[in-house]
Amino acid sequence: MMRVAVVDYGSGNLASASRALALAAERLGIAADVVITADPDVVARADRIVLPGQGAFADCAAGLAAVSGMYDAIETATAAGTPFLGICVGMQLMAQRGLEHAVTPGFGWIAGDVAEMPAPGLRLPQMGWNGLDFTPGAHPLLEGLMPGDHAYFVHSYALVGGDSAQTIATTEYGGPVVAFVAAGNRAGTQFHVEKSQEVGIRILMNFLRWAP
Repeated sequence: MMRVAVVDYGSGNLASASRALALAAERLGIAADVVITADPDVVARADRIVLPGQGAFADCAAGLAAVSGMYDAIETATAAGTPFLGICVGMQLMAQRGLEHAVTPGFGWIAGDVAEMPAPGLRLPQMGWNGLDFTPGAHPLLEGLMPGDHAYFVHSYALVGGDSAQTIATTEYGGPVVAFVAAGNRAGTQFHVEKSQEVGIRILMNFLRWAP
């Protein structure tokens, strides 16, 4: 039985993320126990860790820090090789810093800061479906997808100054925007996989069978 922990630290999309993960497991024929949890011991024992997030970087970072032992449990488990997926602000928290409202440290797993998108002449937040740009075969988490496949975005801030080797897909919104990152066993999507219909389910299926 695969144990999948969806981290509960007061941010949203927990139920929809867990339902999407359960569907992905069912599609794969994998017996999976998908649990929403604020217990760091459950996270430490999990076979997969998913960190959703919505709202401001600083608020999500503070919420995560407020759950005693959770930050360390995620850090320790992923350092030991447990596959990790951050969703939206959960992905942003992988960066070195967030610059929304204040300078807030992230996990520092990927290079770059999270800053307000320039998006000249366009409305913020970016909200809706946007195509993904990537090289087919560039990463196992993209298996079964085609460049131009659409995912669902809701955000005003994005990763800047990152490492191109850690960016596995981008999108366009007034210029290229980092959409999908991966570094070792840690990955994250700026878009909401749980709201991205078949594209999102495919990514979650890839995540559940990913062996980085």
